[in-house]
Amino acid sequence: MKHTYVLLTLWIASAVALVASPWGPRTFDVDNEWTAIVAAYAPEIRAIDEAMEKHPDAEITEEIFIKGVRYQLGTYKGEPVVIFTTGVSVPNAAMTMQMALDYFPIERVIMMGIAGSINPVFKPGDIAVPERWYFHDESVYINPDPDNPGEWIKPDYFVATRERFKAREKVDPHAPRYENFGFIFPDEMAIVKEGWDTPQQMPYFTATPKLIELTKKALDSIDPIKMPSGNPITIEVGGNGVTGSVFLDNAEYRNWLQRVYKAQVTEMESAAVGQVCFVNEVDWVIIRSVSDLAGGQHGKNSENVFDAIASGTGTKLMLGLLDQVVEYYYGE
Repeated sequence: MKHTYVLLTLWIASAVALVASPWGPRTFDVDNEWTAIVAAYAPEIRAIDEAMEKHPDAEITEEIFIKGVRYQLGTYKGEPVVIFTTGVSVPNAAMTMQMALDYFPIERVIMMGIAGSINPVFKPGDIAVPERWYFHDESVYINPDPDNPGEWIKPDYFVATRERFKAREKVDPHAPRYENFGFIFPDEMAIVKEGWDTPQQMPYFTATPKLIELTKKALDSIDPIKMPSGNPITIEVGGNGVTGSVFLDNAEYRNWLQRVYKAQVTEMESAAVGQVCFVNEVDWVIIRSVSDLAGGQHGKNSENVFDAIASGTGTKLMLGLLDQVVEYYYGE
């Protein structure tokens, strides 16, 4: 009899879930949706964990693992947060971000991490909070034309695509000014979204304007952020960032990214996080601290020297932004 009761209970629970959604992830009916605090890899999440441990109004109440991903559940100033690592590069970032949105009632995403600078004004420790994020390595690799030196044998579909890109440049001031990098010709993926009749090519994903505004407000409310040496850092809110499955350490390609995308920084996850949030209609913003010069340095890349320092400066701005988020979204 006891086993029958258990089975009946499980069947009723399953039936209730099926009424809500016969397939796919659950939906959430909560009054207080969560803020996700996200980083890509160990030095970044370590800086976040240390900051949360030291903060008198932050608390981690539960730690769970889902498909190998560690999620820390807790509160910041009494409001719910979930902290997790996406993993490095585009596929990991897309997968773990979508998983998190399926499993938790997340309303907004704040990502913090390191990046290579494209804009030559930046040095290690400086911070960029771009408004727009572009994929820079979605590309077509093309053979040269043996009969016409300096020309390339472009597939027919790509010729038409390039014409659309050129037309868009005339009406969108943020559209990339595409040019090839040798045999590499930039392209764009087409994405799908609920309510669209057909897939659409997206040149970039735009961070939530309110979170960009709150980031600027945070800068006015926190103490100046400095390097361990005491030197002040440069912080830029706005402009463009680029993402690709590439650790960039090449000066020529760095210059190309600045020409084509007017990029401030480059890294390996942000556009993927932005795409997932865009499709799911979740607010998002990304803070990136400079750990290296993305090939613009003299000699060997120094990312491994500065990644912990850069994560620390970025975390200070992240906490200031969290204060503004709590006040704006949860304040009376």
